[in-house]
Amino acid sequence: MTHSSGRSAKSEISFAVNGEPRTVRAYPMERLLDVLRHQLQLTGAKEGCGEGECGSCAVLMDGMLVNSCLVPVLQAKGSNIVTIEGVAAEGSLHVLQQTFLECGGAQCGICTPGMILASAHLLNQKPEPTIEEIREGLSGNLCRCTGYSQIIEAVAEAARRRTSA
Repeated sequence: MTHSSGRSAKSEISFAVNGEPRTVRAYPMERLLDVLRHQLQLTGAKEGCGEGECGSCAVLMDGMLVNSCLVPVLQAKGSNIVTIEGVAAEGSLHVLQQTFLECGGAQCGICTPGMILASAHLLNQKPEPTIEEIREGLSGNLCRCTGYSQIIEAVAEAARRRTSA
């Protein structure tokens, strides 16, 4: 199915976002980032570079950290997506959100959603990461404000709180 312009027609694509089933009408190669932001009004994922280099648009797709600016929405069909809006439990911040606030890991906010999702992915893989493992786990995310030390401190503190709880 193509239009005379050669572009594919819009399709219905279903997936879960933050635990809720969602169906969108989109061009199959439309970026997941644009669908999340414009159709579903989930604006936490940010467009930084649009090339998969900065991590500002990171989401979890079936438990894997992905840059949503690089994912065609058709690839998300049937998947479970978690955005920054789905990280917190009802009524309270996720431990990473809390430690980012306390440690000064959130400044301008462009990188913060991606950093928190990358950190959550890291802590799910390695509940007690070393500082080097935290650096490596966040290596796909760029920040221009913090100098990274506050972010690394926030992730380490979140890990301590999770393992002592």
